[in-house]
Amino acid sequence: MPDQRGPAPSDSTDSEPDGRGGRDFIRDLVVADTASNRFEGRVQTRFPPEPNGYLHIGHAKAICLDFTVAAESGGRCFLRFDDTNPATESPEYVDGIISDVAWLGFEPQEIRYASDYFDQFYEWAELLINRGLAYVDDQDAEAISAGRGGFGQPGTDSPFRDRSVSENLRLFREMAAGQHPEGSRVLRARIDMQHENMQMRDPVMYRIRHQHHYRQGDRWCIYPTYDWAHGQGDAIEGVTHSLCTLEFRDNRALYDWYLEHLPTAELGHDGDRPYQTEFARLELTHTVTSKRILRRLVEDSHVEGWDDPRLPTLRALRKRGYPPAAIRDFCSFIGVARTNSRHAPELLESFVRAELNAMAPRRMVVLRPLKLVITNWPTDDDGNPAIEYREAINNPEDPSAGTRQVPFSGTLWIDEDDFRLEAPPKFFRLTPGREVRLRAGYFVRCTDAMTDRDGNVVEVHCTYDPQTSDGQAPDGRKVKATIHWVSEQHALPITAVLYERLFDAELPGERTGDPLDDLHPDSRERLDAVAEPAIADIGPGEVVQFERIGYFCADGRHPALFHRTVGLRDEWANIQKRRQQGAQR
Repeated sequence: MPDQRGPAPSDSTDSEPDGRGGRDFIRDLVVADTASNRFEGRVQTRFPPEPNGYLHIGHAKAICLDFTVAAESGGRCFLRFDDTNPATESPEYVDGIISDVAWLGFEPQEIRYASDYFDQFYEWAELLINRGLAYVDDQDAEAISAGRGGFGQPGTDSPFRDRSVSENLRLFREMAAGQHPEGSRVLRARIDMQHENMQMRDPVMYRIRHQHHYRQGDRWCIYPTYDWAHGQGDAIEGVTHSLCTLEFRDNRALYDWYLEHLPTAELGHDGDRPYQTEFARLELTHTVTSKRILRRLVEDSHVEGWDDPRLPTLRALRKRGYPPAAIRDFCSFIGVARTNSRHAPELLESFVRAELNAMAPRRMVVLRPLKLVITNWPTDDDGNPAIEYREAINNPEDPSAGTRQVPFSGTLWIDEDDFRLEAPPKFFRLTPGREVRLRAGYFVRCTDAMTDRDGNVVEVHCTYDPQTSDGQAPDGRKVKATIHWVSEQHALPITAVLYERLFDAELPGERTGDPLDDLHPDSRERLDAVAEPAIADIGPGEVVQFERIGYFCADGRHPALFHRTVGLRDEWANIQKRRQQGAQR
């Protein structure tokens, strides 16, 4: 059957995305179809996940494309669960997918299930049998696979390919009635065992599965394959543009063949059948999105569940504090193309950082506390160290966020990384004899440091200059560093969790074939940290900037637990700079 769209553009001439989320070949197709009044000008898409796991960052691109293409044309987008495999699917994943789509910012016009169409699929299967276009095969999976041949190698007809229509109908009905063991028979489409496209070599349509379906119960013991259910589900729902990722390109001919041989016009839609168009999926380096591998990571306890912040699942990114707007902007930026490519995670992080910089409140937190004592700090009338409250800006990017009062005293916590007994070159923070500025506080000069018997610094002594209360010295002297702090007396204990890449290798599994061989052994670090009192104002799921450190998300279930979202440094900008320098050499 000729492609309903006419000749597909060559991949080699397909324009790459412009990095601004503008027009692309899919939107061009939709615009052309609308202009020609194809589908009577109607546009309808669908996002069709299988509920056998949670959505990941790769799905985000498909979700954004399916929903925005429909919205831009005043059309509709359905969420349809392709729930044709009872062994791996569950209501847990259905609920999770619905939640993730909503969190990403999209609302389907309807939620549908392929399992609702099982009766129609079965009726159409009998129709193909009656037309001599489907047959029951008694071969096992291994024999069927061997009989299909290979690329450049001819296939071999099944010995059951020429069964009569009556025998095929009888056997198929017996399969549906549960009269045959699981795996003993399948229903195959009768197309062409010599076809150059392997997908057209008598593909399997139904398998026997004596398993409980989470929605259909025990009514069925035969279940349709994805390829048999996909296009027919689109036709039943009135989908116009079936958008799929590139791995389904060879399946397009089968998609069209099924629809060509079924009376889809009787469904009452526009008359034109839906058609499939493929686009490049979203892939990141140092990341895996295979549900099979993700399930291994979870089930083998390499991570702490599907929402572990080291995973690329949407629920993990949500727990880590990624704003959905940043993910949508990232998907728009990388655009839509016909050529697969991988993107650096740092590019996604740059969108996350830009979004959070404008919205996240600031707080001072010390991850690795080191005590600092101001030896000339005044006492109050009772002889106790005086307490001051310093004014700190909540978000310099958002003046409307206002300020907060931070308690300051003579004993503080500073980060151990901000002090060196012997300073290396270009270290401008605190060291004996040097003066630095305390953020929202005074200038302090280091006078001494206490060490334990192993030589580890355990306490730093400083003097402060009371004339620098506004962060400036009256005599105009300058300092080269500003460090953050937390008052020891007012510090709140928190747990901060730092995350690195889950996989060391840029392409996990490329070396050995097993991505788990490339797991980063130290991809997570938990720290007992201290925070200023205003950290208590950060609600569950809210992201806060730990000043000078990075962005952290408050855990939704455990108070005082914060997950690092991204650091402050724009690594993507550094990558681009290195690329430019390399190109100039």
